[in-house]
Amino acid sequence: MSRICVYLGSREGNSPAFRHATHELGHTLAARGHTLVYGGARVGLMGVLANAALDAGGEVIGVMPDHLVEREQAHFGLSELIRVPNMHERKATMAANADAFIALPGGIGTFEELFEIWTWGYLGLHEKPLGLLNVEGFYSPLLTFLNSTVQQGFMAQATRDMLLDAETPAALLEALESSGDR
Repeated sequence: MSRICVYLGSREGNSPAFRHATHELGHTLAARGHTLVYGGARVGLMGVLANAALDAGGEVIGVMPDHLVEREQAHFGLSELIRVPNMHERKATMAANADAFIALPGGIGTFEELFEIWTWGYLGLHEKPLGLLNVEGFYSPLLTFLNSTVQQGFMAQATRDMLLDAETPAALLEALESSGDR
């Protein structure tokens, strides 16, 4: 596995732990020789992640639709910034350029990307590992809900098991790397 797509917020959130974990993930990705693929912004957690990976000598590929270049404040210091015409192309381009996926804390866009790529895996459109970085329990309510969907008969356990989770960047990367080797 060499390219990891990360979905995360264009805001930093309220806890300094989000910024710290994001910085740690960016550094760890670069140190392990992975290329970061992400949404291309220079603000929020997105900017923190890209800058940490770049500062650690990593390769960073951003993907951003033309209409968001100014709104999301595109990061022009990346290894590569791919401009696409729309959000559908953004997500498809990010997925095509990734060997695995991680979701960090974020908002509605992060959730939409996470669930779409998970659904694509469920439908057999890819067999790439997917995980959540559960910083300070950010995703704990979601994980509880997802486990409930299995208990209530709306999701198979195998589908739930596709979504890995860990509390630290190193632990999540280890889980993804192990899963990708299967």
